[in-house]
Amino acid sequence: MKKVLIVDDSPMIHKLLGKVLEENGYTVCGHAYNGKEGVDKFRELSPDIIFMDITMPVMDGLEAVGIIKKEAPHQNIIMLSAMGDKDIMDDARQLGVDIFLKKPFDAYKIISAISKLS
Repeated sequence: MKKVLIVDDSPMIHKLLGKVLEENGYTVCGHAYNGKEGVDKFRELSPDIIFMDITMPVMDGLEAVGIIKKEAPHQNIIMLSAMGDKDIMDDARQLGVDIFLKKPFDAYKIISAISKLS
C-alpha cells in the first residue's frame, strides 16, 4: 500500500484529496499546511508520494520540492495547484516534480496521475 503525504494550506483540500486517496486504497500518512511542515513530515514519514501545493505560507511548494529532491532525488511528487502558468510548471519540472495537476481536481485525475508513477 502506498503512503501519501498531503502538503497544502487548505483544510478542504486535505479533506477532499484524503477521501479520494483512501477510497482508492492509499494511506494518508501525514498532513502538512506549509512547505516547511511538508519538508519536516517528509523526513519523519518517508512517504511514497507527496501531493504538494505551490502557494503556501512560511515556505512555498517550489522551495519545499527543491529541498526534498536534494535529499531524495527519486521521491515521487505530484504538484497540485490552482497556479498553472507555463513558467511555474517549467520551474516545477526543473526541480523534479513528476506530475503537475491543476485545481480543481477529480478522483480520476488523481488516481490516473498516481498510476503514471508506478
